[in-house]
Amino acid sequence: MLNCKHATALMSRAQDQELSWHKNLQLKLHILMCSGCSNYRKQLDIIKKAMQQYSRR
Repeated sequence: MLNCKHATALMSRAQDQELSWHKNLQLKLHILMCSGCSNYRKQLDIIKKAMQQYSRR
């Protein structure tokens, strides 16, 4: 089972590269059980979308 520190590191890495199916599964399970990491994931998604919109200008 991942801890929050490892989960957030994987979420950051996943922004730039594809995770293995095993790491991806571990991360998804952790996010389902951890509200803090779930919120962090949502924040990363918001930032990513904002940067994509900004770069289109």
